[in-house]
Amino acid sequence: MDLGVPPQRTPPSRDTAAGRVPLAVVVVDADGLVSHWSSGARKLFGVAREAAVGCPAGELLPVAGALRDRGEPSRDGMYAEFGPELDSSLSGTVAYPAAGRARVEGRDGGRIEVLWWAYPLVGPGPGRLLVLAADSAQLHREEREKSRGGETVAPGFALHTDFPGYRELSGRLPEILPSMSVQEATGIVSQVLELGYPVLEFSHHDRVPVTPDWGVPQWAGRHSPLDPHHRPDTQLVPPEVPRPELDLEYAAVRERLEFLNEVSGRIGTSLDLERTIREVTSAAVPRFTDFAGTHLRAAVLAGEGFPDGPPDVTTIWHRVWVEHNDEPGRWDDTVPVGESIAFPEHTPFFQCMVTGEPVIVPYVSEELSNRISGEFEKRDLRPLITHRSLLIVPLKARDVVLGFMVLMRRPGREPFDDMDRTTGAELAARAGLVLDNARMYTYQENVAETLQDSMLPKVEPRMAGCDIATRYLPGARLGRVGGDWFDSVKLPGSRTALVVGDVMGHGLNAAAMMGQLRTAVLTMATMEMPPAQLLRNLDDLAQRLGEQYLATCLYAVYDPIRSELQIANAGHIPPVLVRAEDGRAELLDLPTGAPIGVGGVAFATATVRVLPGDRLVLCTDGLVEVRGQDIGAGLAALCASAAHPAASMDDACDTIIRALNPSGGRKDDVALLMARLNGIPDGDVAEWQLALDPREVARARRLVRGKLLDWELPDAVEAAELMVSELVTNAVQHGRTHHIGLRLVRTGALLCEVIDDDPAPAALLDATAQDESGRGLVVVSSLAREWGTSTTARGKTVWFELALTRVPRTRPRGW
Repeated sequence: MDLGVPPQRTPPSRDTAAGRVPLAVVVVDADGLVSHWSSGARKLFGVAREAAVGCPAGELLPVAGALRDRGEPSRDGMYAEFGPELDSSLSGTVAYPAAGRARVEGRDGGRIEVLWWAYPLVGPGPGRLLVLAADSAQLHREEREKSRGGETVAPGFALHTDFPGYRELSGRLPEILPSMSVQEATGIVSQVLELGYPVLEFSHHDRVPVTPDWGVPQWAGRHSPLDPHHRPDTQLVPPEVPRPELDLEYAAVRERLEFLNEVSGRIGTSLDLERTIREVTSAAVPRFTDFAGTHLRAAVLAGEGFPDGPPDVTTIWHRVWVEHNDEPGRWDDTVPVGESIAFPEHTPFFQCMVTGEPVIVPYVSEELSNRISGEFEKRDLRPLITHRSLLIVPLKARDVVLGFMVLMRRPGREPFDDMDRTTGAELAARAGLVLDNARMYTYQENVAETLQDSMLPKVEPRMAGCDIATRYLPGARLGRVGGDWFDSVKLPGSRTALVVGDVMGHGLNAAAMMGQLRTAVLTMATMEMPPAQLLRNLDDLAQRLGEQYLATCLYAVYDPIRSELQIANAGHIPPVLVRAEDGRAELLDLPTGAPIGVGGVAFATATVRVLPGDRLVLCTDGLVEVRGQDIGAGLAALCASAAHPAASMDDACDTIIRALNPSGGRKDDVALLMARLNGIPDGDVAEWQLALDPREVARARRLVRGKLLDWELPDAVEAAELMVSELVTNAVQHGRTHHIGLRLVRTGALLCEVIDDDPAPAALLDATAQDESGRGLVVVSSLAREWGTSTTARGKTVWFELALTRVPRTRPRGW
């Protein structure tokens, strides 16, 4: 491996060559056991990796057998042998690197000379000592050919800035450590650079940085980049002759690094959980594996938040995606996508998910295949896993297993080895990070959607004197849940409050703010607050809640008896009024205040006369705003679509949505409320004034009976008489100086209102058998379909609705 040739490029010289030497790399843990043994170490010392890892380093490193006592000088008098300094380093007691040379017994029985560097390592992880070693025999042969006399080649250290091209070399230093994870290699490299870059010294002044080569040994020429007298034409340059084929280990490492880099670029393009899993699974086939199946904990996929505790035999896993290069349909019946399953205890799948560590089975024999398949009821896995190589890697976030990937290679392909295990674990680590981001996003969106759904009202389609239809469309942008809302509120006097608002921003905070503002509007509306004053109070509330609270709002009160609208606007787009007389649609010209939360801005109430059959259209800006277009074009399109005739209110709403959102790809939320203002004819309203006299109770009963018989509603007479007498009696008892108002309104139901000048709200009392009063509202509550009370500074109104058993003669005007 060419670990970074300095960038200077000059014509090659006969006595210059690339500064590369073949390296053996060994990592020893705190217990003195080998934890990493490279193929270079196998070639140099003649011990296979399988035999070296886990064994005492003193027994495996032949250099340790050639040690002399502490302090005995080496042949060149410059460096200590690979001796007691290394022994103390193995125990982790030396904080500085050591270097030296020794003669050891080679594989063929001969003696070879070894150069070595030892770095004590600190920090988490099993590695405690990094050892680099190289065969110096080739270097000495070159020395003799060049007749360099007494000059010797010895290992040493240099600051990583003491040679040209140090940035490129230090950046590629992790390639010294093949088959290690990126995190593990990076931690070691940072310490190597801090303690000193390995160099070869040819004299007290000439030093060349070590650049590992996994191919044919080559060494650096006489002229060193650190020599202050060297000429530019003798700097380190790459040879112009073709290099031999790279070592297989380097090729494998490079292949895996390229694979991980490619996967990292392909995953994480979306925060959708299932799409993220499909990206990761598909990226592994066929380059790394022939089969890949990914499972997630059911709680994670459902967006229920971070799982509690480690998984066990009761944990349900959801198979999100399967990718393979076998014949189509082979896996569909046995491991179908979308299946939920709990994995048995005595299986490698269970071992991976409870330990959180990769599990590798290089070869699934028939015996093992029978044993694994036997753990699954009614599921024969043997045709799919027998004679294959199996690797299972966990998908973790914050040390909690969220899922795992099952990887298999078919017979005839190289089975999974330790390097594949490391590559699979690195793939899973990167996927786990992306997966956790998607999980947190999904969880937050689910919470926001739940909150938003709970806050959006179930608007009644029929109110007194008007029909209502609504639509709500979540946006398609990232963080699609927003703060758009609409509402309708029943008010005294058969009036209806219509409101639409839009909180600035998206996500959970916007949905929470929407809920707070909607609740405040609902509360203030029932207090019969004028529109401008309601927005003023809402603005004050938003400022008290925080600076980030900004919203637009349009509040309108429709009086079907007076046939008028009272509207106030807080920075919202204007409403559209469609006239029933000629079908003409117009934007209402209203005073536009600042958005809610700005503060210090006055709001004004505008009164608009309407006729029965007119339609009022309220919406949020997500329906009419298009990036790159003026909002005026969207408002014009809204008017045109609202004026289009339709068979019903729902059809009219759908016509608007189709016209302004044809592809369904609006980035912002859309809230739409349409009200058909039917009005209430004078013949369906009866009003009387009563004196503060107990005798007026009997008169009220007679008036109600007579009017209901005129309206041909005899079935409502008895209950209405009883409830009216109770309410009028309370008004007579608590009234002050003014008259009592009594009003009957006939729409789809019978509405009765009693108005007095006592501002104290009516209360439903828990009267006992000994109490002589306090049962009036109990009677009303038991007989009425719905009842309520509202209070103003001028007094209060107590009302009830009574369901009608027959359709009234006068119907609301249609389209």
